[in-house]
Amino acid sequence: MKRGKLLNSELNHAIGAMGHGDLMIVCDAGFPIPAHSWRIDLSITQDVPDLKTVLSAIADDFIAEKVSYADTLPDHNPILLETVRSLFSDADHEMIAHATILGDMASMAKVIVRTGAFDPWGNILLYSGVDVPNWFSKPGTVAPPEYAKKLKG
Repeated sequence: MKRGKLLNSELNHAIGAMGHGDLMIVCDAGFPIPAHSWRIDLSITQDVPDLKTVLSAIADDFIAEKVSYADTLPDHNPILLETVRSLFSDADHEMIAHATILGDMASMAKVIVRTGAFDPWGNILLYSGVDVPNWFSKPGTVAPPEYAKKLKG
């Protein structure tokens, strides 16, 4: 049996299949998932599982270079925003229009993970990154400025 929190085999597979810059959306129960998308549906009933539980398990196994969420989240769901910022504190954070998440971003996602969350604007975009200290560990490699700051931690 594997170590770690994340037991769902399809979600483990999805994380393992992510390449640098690939997009995973972890969404609430009401998200309109495009028919062509790789959909991992974890929802059972209202708030089971919730976003915090799913995002926490993913954060342990997934390197997020950037995290995006609706520009309405700070005003309409600040508790969720604080959770996301806490779980992915090493990532860059960007707010985007909610309509863009529902349309363009949903169609660009490599995988969409549906939770049972009843969280307004609870759609979190996770962009896959690299393990910076390991990626730039060979002698003679030089990290570009955007990664160099992560080497000093």
